[in-house]
Amino acid sequence: MRTAVGSPRGTERTAVHQMHPQRRLAAILVGDVVGYSRLMGQDERGTLRRIKAIRREVVDPNIAEYHGRVVKTTGDGILIEYPSAVEAVGCAVAIQRTMAERNAEMQVDRRLEFRVGVHEGDIVVDDQDIFGDGVNVAARLEALSEPGGICISGRVYEDLAGRLELPFEDRGEQQLKNITRCIRIFKLGPEAIAGLTTIPRLQDEPHPTGAFQWLGTFPFAWLRMSPMRWTTVLVAALSVAGIIVWQSAGRHDAPGQVRTGSGATSPRGPTLAVLPFDNLSGDPNQEFYSDGISEELITVLTRFGQLRVLARNTTFAYKKKAIEMQELGRQLQAQYVIEGSFRRVPDQISVTAQLIDARTGTHLWAQTYERPTTSTSLLSIQNDVAHHIGAAVGDIRTGAVAIAELERARAKSATELSSYECVLQGYQASAAQTAAEPMRRARACLEATVRRDPNYAEAWAILTRILQIQYSWGTGLDDSDRRVDLVPRIVGAGNRAVELAPENAAAHFALFFAYSVTCQTERMRVETDRVLAINPNDASALGLMGSLLAYAGDWDYGRKLAEKGLALAGPAAPSWWWWVVAKDHYRKGEYAKALEVFQQSYAQQNWLDHLHLVYTLPHLGRIDEAKAEIPALLKLRPDISVREADRLYTLWCFDADFRGRMVKALRLAGLREEADETGLR
Repeated sequence: MRTAVGSPRGTERTAVHQMHPQRRLAAILVGDVVGYSRLMGQDERGTLRRIKAIRREVVDPNIAEYHGRVVKTTGDGILIEYPSAVEAVGCAVAIQRTMAERNAEMQVDRRLEFRVGVHEGDIVVDDQDIFGDGVNVAARLEALSEPGGICISGRVYEDLAGRLELPFEDRGEQQLKNITRCIRIFKLGPEAIAGLTTIPRLQDEPHPTGAFQWLGTFPFAWLRMSPMRWTTVLVAALSVAGIIVWQSAGRHDAPGQVRTGSGATSPRGPTLAVLPFDNLSGDPNQEFYSDGISEELITVLTRFGQLRVLARNTTFAYKKKAIEMQELGRQLQAQYVIEGSFRRVPDQISVTAQLIDARTGTHLWAQTYERPTTSTSLLSIQNDVAHHIGAAVGDIRTGAVAIAELERARAKSATELSSYECVLQGYQASAAQTAAEPMRRARACLEATVRRDPNYAEAWAILTRILQIQYSWGTGLDDSDRRVDLVPRIVGAGNRAVELAPENAAAHFALFFAYSVTCQTERMRVETDRVLAINPNDASALGLMGSLLAYAGDWDYGRKLAEKGLALAGPAAPSWWWWVVAKDHYRKGEYAKALEVFQQSYAQQNWLDHLHLVYTLPHLGRIDEAKAEIPALLKLRPDISVREADRLYTLWCFDADFRGRMVKALRLAGLREEADETGLR
């Protein structure tokens, strides 16, 4: 597309001309005629007549069907705006497929063929024309398209998942002219388009039913009911939420779309290649063991559903081949590569692994694992090492790939973030818990993601977690938000995640959080077991679920899980995962041990760390030290009081005995009984 400046001739400039430019997110299609100058030179009149006929018979009807708006045209090109990426790509495929059929019996030099580029991004609307990054990227993608083909950005590809299943080819990240960041590119060639058995057609996206809308705005006066009636009504409401989600998820299978678990859980993240580990033992007979580590690691990483992990037969073709890392990344179309080595000496095995950004050749992470062979089988060691590497690299919350992708996303504006990057921001905000602005940004980004990508189970899952944190901690709640109003949203999002991806660990993790807001310990335990059956080495799931299960009364099992999570995550584990260990000592009356762990995990800027000391030190007779912590506590949490602490610990499912010990100590330390009501929400 050769973009023109200004509006098409004949466009009237009336009141619209006086409006201020507006920004919005849109899907942009840019297309042009291949070889336009050559065709005009051969037969100017005939070429114009044919272009007009194609516009009238093929292009315009499809634009209308797919809800597009023609922004402007030039002699050989067209710029179209669509409300969604699905509609833009669906239209492009329909046009290119029809053009292929029309060209089939024509001489090659007389064929009219289009190149098409599609991107979704931020645009500026001014006097019916559009400008901005979304348009610029789409124009660069169009230039990379094959004649008769389509080229789309990675963000558009993510939005198609589960809605338009098309055989796009991943061409990796590329630097486009005058675009400051690299863009991941996917191509659909003319042969692939011609091979499609059907042309994708649209069906309306599912909308919330009247009952779902009712649930979202349900008046919460019933929360003032007696506990028995409250429980009865709540269970009924949650059941209705589950039924409604099930109904809305099952009624909208459109032609050309595949509504399966693969659509809901198809990876939106980067591609990862695990190369065969080198055998440095000097014994060729040990080759099977180094290969076994690589194979087990591939299996482990596939359980982290956000990553595209290349299969063994793809990566093992590069065994013992010397190739530059960036070239390897291009050949495999992988953004990240894991390579490593295995060495066996008497009584010990040593495995080294490292993660490399294949786009730059930069080493991002490395670790050596040494294990004695005297008391453990080789197979057990192999599995243990693979699981530790997998957790360190693949965990969406603490893993090296997620950290690297977050760093790359920092330069992007909010409207440029992909669905996967919004999910990463959600996990980052959930790890911080008490940072208000990141929590608000994450929630807004995720709510936008589930609107444009409603089948993305991982987005529903982390949105559940974000809402649960806001309910439990009040972090980043706006003035219009009330905690009680979040309950049906949390339950609805958790159920939606599981309905979309019943075999996905993150989805059951979300449902665990939904049950935690109403302290349903048994159901929390069921979802915990389901998560761990799918991925037993998800360090963050272990740390989080273990903590909340313990606080809800399942102390022994919860602490066991949390300690396993701490061991798997290592230095990357958040300090608050240690709190369950300290609080388990506290409830048993082991106050010195509790204090020791609290002090090890202490963070000066976390108000809860100060509160822990205030309610632990008095049990050891150190009341003056407890009093000394109160000014810092009040500075970080101005509304804290004995009553507020008891309310929060009730909200977090702690039993009456634990809260009684805490309240007694807080009073001994001299914390005020109630805060000034004017300082509370």
